[in-house]
Amino acid sequence: MEGDVPAAAAARYQPASPPRDACVYNSCYCEENIWKLCEYIKNHDQYPLEECYAVFISNERKMIPIWKQQARPGDGPVIWDYHVVLLHVSSGGQSFIYDLDTVLPFPCPFDTYVEDAFKSDEDIHPQFRRKFRVIRADSYLKNFASDRSHMKDSSGNWREPPPSYPCIETGGRLPCWVCSPLCAGFWKLPLRSTGGIPGLPLLVSTSLGIPDSKMNLNDFISMDPEVGWGAVYSLSEFVHRFGSQNY
Repeated sequence: MEGDVPAAAAARYQPASPPRDACVYNSCYCEENIWKLCEYIKNHDQYPLEECYAVFISNERKMIPIWKQQARPGDGPVIWDYHVVLLHVSSGGQSFIYDLDTVLPFPCPFDTYVEDAFKSDEDIHPQFRRKFRVIRADSYLKNFASDRSHMKDSSGNWREPPPSYPCIETGGRLPCWVCSPLCAGFWKLPLRSTGGIPGLPLLVSTSLGIPDSKMNLNDFISMDPEVGWGAVYSLSEFVHRFGSQNY
């Protein structure tokens, strides 16, 4: 961070979370750790939830270098398939990253985290360059689901012990009725006749929003902008959108 004003603002910042060691944390379940952190922020009303975002970091090859991780002491990066952090864009104009797996401060000023943990894409081979899926915290709480099957090996054994709380699922949506073939086409639903009575509109039962799910983690990890929730950024776009420096 440059100058006295950003540093002073960071010093005045009150974290949106409890101390790192008081947060819900399970090794290798970063997506759930951040979901729980979003839940904490929602329940404590210190900051508006709309100021917070879940950020999935990955790429097409699922090989991303991140520095300053607890899993790799020293100066080298960890190569993750994906990683998840929380971004808080405070009303005071400062952005902070919450990463429960970093050796950097928790929370960490955005520009400091980017400089130390991501470094520059110019120094990284194109196949390892990071992309960022940024999802509003309220949307993440509503739509994310994981049955943790990705953490089991081919024999069904856990690669890492799972969290003690139940799996996160979506649910509770009420059905609605979509009328006419035009609407059915919009929702990409099969056409079904209503009793074969001429003159009656076609009725199709569906659900507004996202169907109930027990596992949609891959839709969040994917960096295809046509898939899933939120917006997908390159590193430079991510920094331009949320930071005060360019990388």
